[in-house]
Amino acid sequence: MSDSGNLRGRIDAIVVGASAGGIEALMTLLPPLPATFGVPIFVVVHLPRGRPSLLTDIFVGRCSLLVCEAQDKEPVRPGTVYFAPPDYHLLIDEGPQLALSTDDPVHHSRPSIDVLFESAAGIYGSRLLGIILSGANEDGAAGLAAVAAAGGVTMVQRPDSAPVKQMVVAALNLSPASHVLELNAMSSLLLTLNQGATL
Repeated sequence: MSDSGNLRGRIDAIVVGASAGGIEALMTLLPPLPATFGVPIFVVVHLPRGRPSLLTDIFVGRCSLLVCEAQDKEPVRPGTVYFAPPDYHLLIDEGPQLALSTDDPVHHSRPSIDVLFESAAGIYGSRLLGIILSGANEDGAAGLAAVAAAGGVTMVQRPDSAPVKQMVVAALNLSPASHVLELNAMSSLLLTLNQGATL
């Protein structure tokens, strides 16, 4: 995509999906964000079922933003990173507020990136930024397409910079107009988003 899209005051929420290699990618994206970053970030990382997630523990001491595991019916707060808990789908409902679901896995995954992205697109529409990072299956491709269809901004980690390319390639196949960026460029863009800069 060309750099013609203007994000000034346009993004109200960010959704991020990742699988294999994704935690390392998130380590590049999340810690640099300042405490003044006023946009909520919802994250699905594919995790083994039946084990507690360590994602909050990993990131809480490294991020200036509030970091927490999503809770059912919790109101969305600005400047907060919400991680989907293991074995629950994370959705965004009217309010906006969080919702957790034990519906069937999607692409063998619960939480599913598609479920988060599609629900968030329904709430935030054109004011949503969707990001797909490294991963090993096609979860997230349909969700990113839903973000694009709602008029939101879509972004994908550059395939040759992803440790596992399948997820980003699948996302680009369905959303070829997405911004394709290395992680450092993606991180810089998120920082300028906080300043109301353009993409």
